[in-house]
Order: sequence, then structure tokens, then C-alpha cells
Amino acid sequence: MKYLMAQLVREWRFLLLQKYLLVLLVCSFVLSGFAINSGLSEIHDQQHTIERLKTADKADRIKVQQKYDDLGMMAYYSFHLTYSQPSDLAFAALGERDIFPWKHRINLLALEGQIYESDTQNAELAQAGKIDFVFVISALAPLVIILLFHDLFANERTSGRHDLLVTTAKSYFALWGARITVRFVACAVCLMLPFFIGAFLAGTGLFEVGYVTLLCIIYLGFWTALSVWWGKNATSAPRVASSLIGLWVLFAFIIPILGDLAINKAVHAPKGGDIVLAQREAVNAAWDIPKSTTLNAFAKEYPEFAPYTDMSSEFEWKWYYAFQQMGDLKAAELSKAYRDAAKQKYQLAGMVSWLSPPLLLQRSLTSIAETDAPAAYKYEQQIRDFHQQLREFYYPWLFYKGNPTKDTLKAMPSYKDTARAGE
Repeated sequence: MKYLMAQLVREWRFLLLQKYLLVLLVCSFVLSGFAINSGLSEIHDQQHTIERLKTADKADRIKVQQKYDDLGMMAYYSFHLTYSQPSDLAFAALGERDIFPWKHRINLLALEGQIYESDTQNAELAQAGKIDFVFVISALAPLVIILLFHDLFANERTSGRHDLLVTTAKSYFALWGARITVRFVACAVCLMLPFFIGAFLAGTGLFEVGYVTLLCIIYLGFWTALSVWWGKNATSAPRVASSLIGLWVLFAFIIPILGDLAINKAVHAPKGGDIVLAQREAVNAAWDIPKSTTLNAFAKEYPEFAPYTDMSSEFEWKWYYAFQQMGDLKAAELSKAYRDAAKQKYQLAGMVSWLSPPLLLQRSLTSIAETDAPAAYKYEQQIRDFHQQLREFYYPWLFYKGNPTKDTLKAMPSYKDTARAGE
């Protein structure tokens, strides 16, 4: 044991004397720290935006309720903020929060257009994403590992010291094991220390911190083992490095890109714009068809309102909001196909990730951080559920109860982020 400890101490001293290794480790620490700082800043901005919008949303709705007595006008101008609060681990894995919307303001009008009108952002800019901790660990850390371990054996052979070191060492493991351990620990500490600091500042739970740490250590260990094994019998360090970088490019870029292309070709889905167009065409067409046609179709969805579908004037709000819902029903099939295709793509991408360790790590960490695509789909379903609650509140008043009192409006549903309920 004393000999092993002496070897570890010697390797630490040897590491500290190699300036290029120190520069590499410092750069790793700085890059990881920058990613953590960027993630904390982004999540802080999102949380601040949500709190600011919650206050403004409530004030705006109160103002509308004070201005209008007619419930139809009130429903038209009253917007309700919905949002997806970031988790305590989101700072390390921003995931899809820079692609999928995490806030919406909706009213009683047709919902599909309100959801998918945001599906028009620049796809190329969305693909660029942000540099977060997951990106540093999954995509950049393997390069650091390769630079640390590619010349472990080759340099000693090139300098002629290899046979002497092996002969004089008490055990093969004590010699190379100590060197590998020291470099691995130094690299892991430089990459993970900023994460631990960020987790403390964000109030992340110990289980989440431990789970992320375990996955990252396993991932770094995979690349370390691969680098050591690949260069074990090599005599040319540049050749080892180029081969390992080729594997890195294959795992981190080629397999995910080819997999994405194959999935998009295999799974066909309507675009968000198609859904918006179908919904709006149905809404616009409702002005030109008999009102009874719209109300009869609405009564099939809501039989309890069938006795109240007669109209006594050319325009009534119950008819207006009825054809808004019919517009959603017209686009419902396209919308479901869109969501089903998105879920299928995500499942297929999960299969591809088993061929790409960087992609597998990204999916695992964004899953526990609740920033992946399923988390976005869950938020969208929360919007749909809340919009249905609004309809169920408004429809009785619009069809037969008349305008409610101001006190009655206090019973209007309010949105709660059910994903964070109980936290």
C-alpha cells in the first residue's frame, strides 16, 4: 500500500510538472465553469421572466374584468399565462427548452393555433443550441480524455523509457494504474467541480447530483478505458490520437446525424403550420355556413348544451366560441398525428442513442433534468387540460346562465404548473 501511495504521489508531481497537461486541465475547468454559469444565468432569466409575467398576467386580467361586463368580450380579451417552470437541475442540461416553448398566453379562442403558431422559429438557429454542462461533458470532455491518455504508452516507447519503467516497477498496475488514476481523477475533478458548485447554488437535490455524477464518471471512464486500450501497444501517439478522434467524430456527430436523417425519412408528420392553417380555415369558413350547422355539431360534443343552441339574433357569443372549438376539432386529427409522430421520433432516437454514447448521456441527463422532448409534450398537454377547464367554466354562462357577477369570476380556473406541484 505504501508503495502504491508513493507511486500516486510521484504521478501527481509528474503531472504538475507537465505544463501542457496543466493548461489542458485548466481549460477544462474554465470551459465547464463557463457552461455552468451560462446555464444558471439562463435558468435565472427564465424564472425571472415567469414571475414577471405571472404578475403582469394577473393585473391584465383584472383590468379586463373591470372594463367589460359582457362575458364574451371578457373571454376574448382575457389571456391566461401558462408556463413550464425549470427544474433544479435544468441549469446543467437545458435540453429542449431552447427549442420547444416553455410559456404561452392563451384565451378561449381555438387552441391549436395558439399552440402551433410558435412552431415557426428558425430551425437552423434552434439546432445551434446553447453550450451547457451536458454538451461539455458529452461532446467536449472526450477530447480532453483523448489528449490526456493517447500518448500514455507511445511517448515512453518513443523516448526509450518504456522497458526500463516496466522492469523497475514492482507491478505493472502500480506503474500505469497510478498514472491513469491520477490523470482521470484530475480530469474528473476539473470537469465536475463547477457542476457541484452550480448544483449547490441551484438547490439541486442530493439524489439528482449523485445520479448525474455517476453517469458522468461512467462516461468519462468509458472514454478513458477506450483511449488506454487503443494506445496500449502503439508506438505513434499522433496515430493513436487521430484514430480516437475519428471514433469521437463517429459517436458524437456522424451516428446522431445519420440517425436523425433516417428517422425523419421514415416518420412522416404534418407541420405545425399545417395544423394552424386547418384550424383557421375551419374558423373562417364558419362565418359562411348556417349557424345551426355549427351549433348542432357543437351539441354532439357537448350534449348538455343541446337545449340552448337556438339563436335569437345574428350574432351571439355562444355561436362564436362554438365555431372556435369546431376549428380545433377540424385540426384535431392533424394535431394528434403531429404529436404521435414526435413521440415516435423520440423513441427511435432512443434506439439510435445506444450506438452513440454522447447522445445516450445527453438523453439520460436531460430526462432527469426534465428538459427533454417528453417534458415539452407534458407541458403542452397541461395547456390543453387548462384550456378545457376554461371552456367548462365559460360555456354554461355563455349558453344559458348569462353574464356572471364579478365575485363569480373569482372561481375562474387558474393555471398551475402540475409538473412542479408538491415541490
